[in-house]
Amino acid sequence: METTKCVIISSNKESQLELQLPKNHTRDVHILSLAFLLIFLAYGAAQNLQSTLNTEENLGTTSLGILYLSFTFFSVFASLVVRILGSKNALIIGTSGYWFYVAANLKPSWYTLVPASLYLGFCASIIWVGQGTYLTSTARSYAADNNLHEGAIIGDFNGEFWALFALHQVIGNLITFALLRNNQVGSIKGTTLLFVVFLSVMTFGAILMCFLRKRSSNKTREYKNLGTDIDASESSSLKSLCRSLKSSFSDANMLLIIPLIAYSGLQAAFVWAEFTKYVVTPAIGVSGVGIAMAAYGAFDGICSLTAGRLTSGLKSITLIVSVGAFGQAIVLILLLLDFSIAKGLLGTSYIIFMAALLGVGDGILATQLSVLLAILFKHDTEGAFAQLKIWQSATIAMVFFLAPHISFQTFVVIMLVSLCLTLCSFLWLTIKVGKTPSSSTGKLKGLS
Repeated sequence: METTKCVIISSNKESQLELQLPKNHTRDVHILSLAFLLIFLAYGAAQNLQSTLNTEENLGTTSLGILYLSFTFFSVFASLVVRILGSKNALIIGTSGYWFYVAANLKPSWYTLVPASLYLGFCASIIWVGQGTYLTSTARSYAADNNLHEGAIIGDFNGEFWALFALHQVIGNLITFALLRNNQVGSIKGTTLLFVVFLSVMTFGAILMCFLRKRSSNKTREYKNLGTDIDASESSSLKSLCRSLKSSFSDANMLLIIPLIAYSGLQAAFVWAEFTKYVVTPAIGVSGVGIAMAAYGAFDGICSLTAGRLTSGLKSITLIVSVGAFGQAIVLILLLLDFSIAKGLLGTSYIIFMAALLGVGDGILATQLSVLLAILFKHDTEGAFAQLKIWQSATIAMVFFLAPHISFQTFVVIMLVSLCLTLCSFLWLTIKVGKTPSSSTGKLKGLS
């Protein structure tokens, strides 16, 4: 009894100390967003170059397939790891995988890239679950401290994060173009300089992560309030992980969101593996890939910020996702009809237009999925974001392994059918959640 009292008193002192500290929530969002931008502008550009630089025995594309399979596997355990480490520590450790993967490209071989890909799969799983947990926790704290609408704040913070994150496509491609323009792609001198620059940028991004304030998840706060020893609690046990996974797969809301999550991974992999190869390159050449991807990233960023600002509840999420789906459907139908324009300025503009629409769709999916999961699954934020990465990475891995064996037109048909089924599932979810009385459960706070 005395031990329990001491723990409760200790936790009360910690809570009072936290209240006395300045709560720079927006500062943390700025730091998190900038750190991810710096890390992923390097990794994203390195990923885009894999099929061009490491062509021997398909080393580049095979390493990416291995990476996303590893990502899928470790995402199953990512929520448990993040609960044990804490979201800040998970973010810091997660950056190391990206650093080692880019470093492996200085001496690419099966003995460097494959182990780096496997390790990055683990790091990617915890950094993305940590990101979703940390950003959601920051938004909730900010909304509670300032008596603001939780759903709107989650939308705002996710909008800022995904807008800055999307710029990695623009900046990374511009750096690659600047450093390789006077060298043949694949020349040792040019690529070595490029990857050294990328490693320097990523190091700065990793250092930025260290300046984030530590934050606790909802479950950790519950255990503190109850005076329970967190290390001995179920939040860091294998039983908790199994329970979380079981509840996720039996949760009707999660089952209806999974198609949308899977499609978000499918459309991203489509852009990386198919769109640039079969649409951009034949129309405007290899040099046009950088321009198209820069446009994709720019519109992705603009749309992420705009969609985040416009998000206020379930109705706004439904409308925004529907607009994004409509934009991607236009692109897929144009590709299916093989509608093309003669080369030249008009032809380049047409390709950039399609890239921009795909970027709009990606920006909408990124922000709205994060907001939807944060609001519907606030009782298990880590588990929800782990599910997000499990299905996204599994779909991406499938694309990398299967795309070489199916035609481009077949892939477009699969995309279009998947989009229709996904939209039906999402609309069913919104109708189901909309009919659930908000007063009957705390899960739906912020949806109104």
